[in-house]
Parts: sequence; C-alpha cells; structure tokens
Amino acid sequence: MQKAMKRLGIRQEEIDANLVIIKTHGGDIIIKNPQVSRVNMMGQETFQIVGNVAEAQEDDTQEISEEDIATVMGQISCSREEALDALEGSKGNLAEAILRLQKK
Repeated sequence: MQKAMKRLGIRQEEIDANLVIIKTHGGDIIIKNPQVSRVNMMGQETFQIVGNVAEAQEDDTQEISEEDIATVMGQISCSREEALDALEGSKGNLAEAILRLQKK
C-alpha cells in the first residue's frame, strides 16, 4: 500500500498528538486521544483526525482589540477601564458598549 501511495505522489505521516482543539465560530471541538495523520498529495496537505470528542463548548471569550477600546474611549470620553468593562459586557459589540456608557 505504501508503494502504491508513493507512486501516486501521496505521503502520509503519523503525528504524535495528545489533544486536538478545533476552534470554530460556534465554540471549540476538543478531541482527546487523537490519531492524527498528515497526508500530502501532490502538494496539497490535509489532516485526518480520529478520536473521542470530549466536549464541544461555546467560546464565550471575546478578544477585545486596543482599537475597539480606543474607539469607545474616543466616542464617550471615558477611561480605558470603563471602555473595556463596557466592551466585555457587550461581548465586543462596539455600538452596545457605547450605548451602555451613554446611559451612565
């Protein structure tokens, strides 16, 4: 089988992995005890993962950029901490964060 794959330009490599985390917009997919293979076929690289899906969890953590904080601070003339709190409370939604601070 290996010879046939080699003739077709297919290379397969096993990767020693303990855990695989796939980050999606809807949350994380966590695969424990995975068997991971990297397959290269004519320059196109793909991964095959087999294992036990331990959990799929929502990603509640929203990274808030310095640019977003500066935007809120500029619109409302508030402190960095106030802008950050408002952005965290609105899950990164700029308009909602600004409205929250305007109501104070």
